[in-house]
Amino acid sequence: MQNTVLRFFLKGLASLPLGLTQLLGGLGGISAYLGSSHFRALFQSNYGHAMSLSGIKPSPLRAAASSGMLFMDSLWIWRNPQKALQLAEIQNWKIVEEAIGKGRGLVMLTPHLGGFEIIPRILAKHFPATILYRPARQEWLNEVIEEQRAYPNMQFVPTNLNGVRKMVKALQEGEAIGILPDQVPSGGDGVWVKFFGRYAYTTPLPARLANRKQTPVILFSAIRKSIGQGWLIKARLLEPFSDDANTAALQMNHAIEKVILEAPLQFIWSYNRYKHPEGALLPPQS
Repeated sequence: MQNTVLRFFLKGLASLPLGLTQLLGGLGGISAYLGSSHFRALFQSNYGHAMSLSGIKPSPLRAAASSGMLFMDSLWIWRNPQKALQLAEIQNWKIVEEAIGKGRGLVMLTPHLGGFEIIPRILAKHFPATILYRPARQEWLNEVIEEQRAYPNMQFVPTNLNGVRKMVKALQEGEAIGILPDQVPSGGDGVWVKFFGRYAYTTPLPARLANRKQTPVILFSAIRKSIGQGWLIKARLLEPFSDDANTAALQMNHAIEKVILEAPLQFIWSYNRYKHPEGALLPPQS
């Protein structure tokens, strides 16, 4: 029953223009901010701290609206991949071609910013991509998400040992892999390094995979343009990661911070980036 209702909802969204979908998402984000004290407290803590640290005047209602748009962007892209691809303006694609042309594969990092779900579909137009994802806890919801995310030339693998093995295999075959680098890993799988000045449990996996064969690492962003106008896709080739897990994770977080600050309203500030996952060591005192 739940699957059917959600599929019906997604199908309804697919029939709407992108601009209207984004406006509805914006209203949803503002409603969540005003109506949920938990959402608002977490949002204000994450967003307010990062803006204060960066010297940017915060605009919480606009940022909350953008969070709702991010959610609706993702759903719309899943249901309308071809339309979405036509609305993607791509910069620096030559960097991607040169990186994949080296024959050592490509590590693609995509933070939760703007229309981030369009990025693996852009890559899949040109070469196979294996994407790491964390399955939803509810089996019924996970089935729907996997169904909606499915796309030719893209393989989604779970965040477990089997998934990592498939990513290693993809790199060995010179293919691309994708990782959401701002997602909190499971306890024991991360390191505590700073993200916007606060300790955040961070995955060292991208560095470990890249350093095996000196695989190029590209950080992508999909910044939302005006309402209904699509997204600006940017690619940045990162410097090689340190062999030290903590140093490498900090390098990655600094790079993500720079990308976020190009469009700070569009990051998913409602995500509990600073949580302490079960099984993880305590963060350093600072």
